[in-house]
Amino acid sequence: MHVFLSKKQKREAGFTLIELLIVIGILGILMTTTLVAINPLRQIAQAKNTKRKSDAVALLNALQQYTADHEGNLPVVISTTAVPISKTGVDLCVGLVPIYVAGLPIDPELGGGIVRFIDCSTTYDTGYTISKNGSQVTVAAPLAEYEEVISYTR
Repeated sequence: MHVFLSKKQKREAGFTLIELLIVIGILGILMTTTLVAINPLRQIAQAKNTKRKSDAVALLNALQQYTADHEGNLPVVISTTAVPISKTGVDLCVGLVPIYVAGLPIDPELGGGIVRFIDCSTTYDTGYTISKNGSQVTVAAPLAEYEEVISYTR
């Protein structure tokens, strides 16, 4: 049994070019809006800043534990000017690793995006700074992204 379609029925069987273009345009607008809302680069930067915050707190905790165990003395002479942890004059890594922290954390920018720690076996740059004002020690992450200031003091 054959079904014969009239010319009008054949014309209504598919989509017109205008209809297809409108659908493609709407999908493009929706995809652009979604991408702007998600903003993957900002999400990555926020994740890196979260790691920086965690690392700064871990370093500050390690310093505080060291100080408590050594009658209030810090493992290094810390100046009032913020200096990189690797340039404190004395190897801070040897004083803290592995007793107070498993390894010195590296800023995500310097670690290539990989969660890494320094084990003190080589020269290093953590990307974090340290300073002291009176009895308060400050650990900061100067490489923070999107103008966020990451600095913790105890």
